[in-house]
Amino acid sequence: MDNSQMVELRERFKIDGAVRIEQALDRASLAMAEEAYNWSLANPSPHSSQFQGTKEAPDRFYQDLLNGQVLTGYRRMLAESSAADVVAQLWGSPNVWFFYEQVFLKEGGESRRTPWHQDASYLPIEGEQLAVMWISFEPIVKEDSLEFVRGSHRGTLYDGSRFEPGDDTAPIYGTLPRLPNIEADRDKFDILSWAVNPGDVLLFHPGMLHGGAPTHEGRRRRTLSLRFFGDDAVFVPRPGNLGQTGDGAEMRFGDITLKLRPGESFRHPAFLKVRPC
Repeated sequence: MDNSQMVELRERFKIDGAVRIEQALDRASLAMAEEAYNWSLANPSPHSSQFQGTKEAPDRFYQDLLNGQVLTGYRRMLAESSAADVVAQLWGSPNVWFFYEQVFLKEGGESRRTPWHQDASYLPIEGEQLAVMWISFEPIVKEDSLEFVRGSHRGTLYDGSRFEPGDDTAPIYGTLPRLPNIEADRDKFDILSWAVNPGDVLLFHPGMLHGGAPTHEGRRRRTLSLRFFGDDAVFVPRPGNLGQTGDGAEMRFGDITLKLRPGESFRHPAFLKVRPC
């Protein structure tokens, strides 16, 4: 990709909050990403969860995130693949830190769509230089891909979703505005979506309202999400697992206890600086 194309993508990311970069990962980088994904499946963390269907409807949904030993399986990919380089180019900044990973496996029967939500509602971090890299190891048509509300990363931060059957907007905390029922009134929202092929990546700001289509009968979807942050990332207390200290805030995030003041640079030894290595 030439410089003018990256400049255009950089502007789209700032304004829209989400972009697709076709064939951002070459064959070797994609293989390393898949290797990291398989490591996560083989080494579940205490945060993993799984829904297993019945003999009559053998669908499966598995997800895991925030593995405390993640660098054991991800360090090579983060150092040697093009993933972090793509993020640095998109931000126009050389400094990139790895935040955390999330893996999904959906296969078998018809699954429900992922409800609309914002990752930022759950995360103690703010900044322009935040990115979620979404990688699929199977081709996905546009109708079955992630969807985003254009520009929503610059709007209201809503409460988290409990992902409750029958009510996608059911709040977790009750301290932030309730999520709009986007799926019930899609025509009122400017929704972005793209087909993706292996090697493509979707990059979006965690403040984006986003959701995903269901997985259909007989299909499998393996996806890896990598979260990154840059120079301007700061600590912001969020509801849930939050305790105040005398001179700032203390928050549990996965296996990490963050002791930072609101607005302080978001840094912790557990978050590996991946660019420059």
